[in-house]
Amino acid sequence: MPGPKDLDPSSSPRAMLGAELRHAREKKGLSQAALGLKLFVSGTFVGQLESGTRRLRPDMAPLIDKVLETDGFFERNCGAAAKSKYEDHFAEAAEAEAQAAAIRQYAPLLIPGLLQTPAYARAVNRAYDPTATEETIEEWTEGRMERIRLLDHPTKPVLWTVLDEAALRRETGGRTVMAEALRHIADLARRNRAIVQVVPLSEGAHPAIQGALKLMEFEDAPPLVYYEGPGTGRLEDDPATVAQQRFRFDLLVACALSREKSLALIEALAQDYDHEENP
Repeated sequence: MPGPKDLDPSSSPRAMLGAELRHAREKKGLSQAALGLKLFVSGTFVGQLESGTRRLRPDMAPLIDKVLETDGFFERNCGAAAKSKYEDHFAEAAEAEAQAAAIRQYAPLLIPGLLQTPAYARAVNRAYDPTATEETIEEWTEGRMERIRLLDHPTKPVLWTVLDEAALRRETGGRTVMAEALRHIADLARRNRAIVQVVPLSEGAHPAIQGALKLMEFEDAPPLVYYEGPGTGRLEDDPATVAQQRFRFDLLVACALSREKSLALIEALAQDYDHEENP
């Protein structure tokens, strides 16, 4: 019987690699948990590889080939599945985000990527690297806008964002850029495309005051939590950790303004930015 074909990088390589992994695992009579033990990862992680939610790391591919006796297939094809237009620390998170059925996030210092306008994204990218060329800034900005296209679907993913009032008052890119950015968020909320709430500055300390938070849920894979910092980020699938962060997000929602009051604040701030720019 002929072995599996090498992957075509132009045709959803991660999904194909995941399907081949499931086939090879089942052929060996191993459960996801049993294979995970041999690979020194969780069974949950194996399931996420098979569903295409997580990418196969190059350092893991040779071990998979050895355990499943796949004659170097995964090592040969891992490169196709690892290609991404995003920076290494964010690539896996961006790819998981695109497959998520629901995304819950808290943004303490800036408007998060899925809610940004091109002008706001450009200002953030320029601040991130003041010495980058204009071509690089535009490439990064277009990459962010491409991520946002997942919101073109009228209902999926469910997007629930809690913004800190500080992010709305931080003048990123100038008043005109901020006015446009806040009107864009208000439009998403009014069209019921996103659930948006604001934690007011008057709330003081709150459950997520230490940093940003993003939770992603999937139809055919366990949930993930993503932690991000300057130039770094990691996905976590440990069920206890995910549950803890989900609880933290629920507490944060309880601290936030209602959807109606949040929308009123966002629109009022947008008007203030407009007025101050054009008195």
